[in-house]
Amino acid sequence: MPTIDDAALAAPGPLGVTLDDLGEALGGAATVLRANAMAAGLDSPVPTCPDWTVLDLVVHQGMVHRWAASHLRGEPVEPPEPLEREGRESSDLLGWFDDGATALLQAIVDAPDDLDAVVFLKDAPAPRLFWTRRQCHETTVHAVDALGARLGRPARADETWIRPAVALDGIDELLVGFVTRRKEGASPGAPTRLLVRPDGADVAWLVDLDTGRPIRTSRVRSGSGGSGGADADHVLTGDPVDLYLRLWSRGATEPAEPVTELERWWRENISISW
Repeated sequence: MPTIDDAALAAPGPLGVTLDDLGEALGGAATVLRANAMAAGLDSPVPTCPDWTVLDLVVHQGMVHRWAASHLRGEPVEPPEPLEREGRESSDLLGWFDDGATALLQAIVDAPDDLDAVVFLKDAPAPRLFWTRRQCHETTVHAVDALGARLGRPARADETWIRPAVALDGIDELLVGFVTRRKEGASPGAPTRLLVRPDGADVAWLVDLDTGRPIRTSRVRSGSGGSGGADADHVLTGDPVDLYLRLWSRGATEPAEPVTELERWWRENISISW
């Protein structure tokens, strides 16, 4: 697969993660996904994606890679159904997946730094960095799904390859970009100010879930230099990679942790299970 070696052309993301960092993590995640899909077998169930087999997972991710590459190349964007059908009808599904991942990385390399393309998350970086970041985390989460299929259970954070800096960037994309797209907060009676504070990080996120208004997320300083959201009424802490997986509903479930009303609401309304 091609590598991205021109990160100096693009401004880093909000947490300082560069295009090169994200491109490397994207390529690594694609390799992990493929290897675990092969080891698990295409008919194996995916514990973290109910009703999906590994075949469904590979087809989905291969479709998304092609869809994203079209945005990066400035081409008309095909609907997902024909792309998924192409994957399902392929005589070599993993080879088809490889082709899509390679084409996506090449599209990132070829895209101009001032790329004019649609972005769809709040507080999004410039389009070239946005699409690299989005596909990095999309592929990383689904590679964790493939790992879980091989293991026969959700993977623990310490069983993954994910670097803390990438996990922190993924938490930021989720809390600042995805969560704030919702137009209403938590259900009545649930805590309304959630602080996500990863261990050892200089940044935390204060998520305002107040009922009756759009969700808002602000980055706050963590550790000795700032208040770290001292007025929050619910705090979620832990290893950055573990938090990344838990917030995407990919954390290991054994031993089971108590589920609060807020955590149940988060799982049902915010977390993405595909």
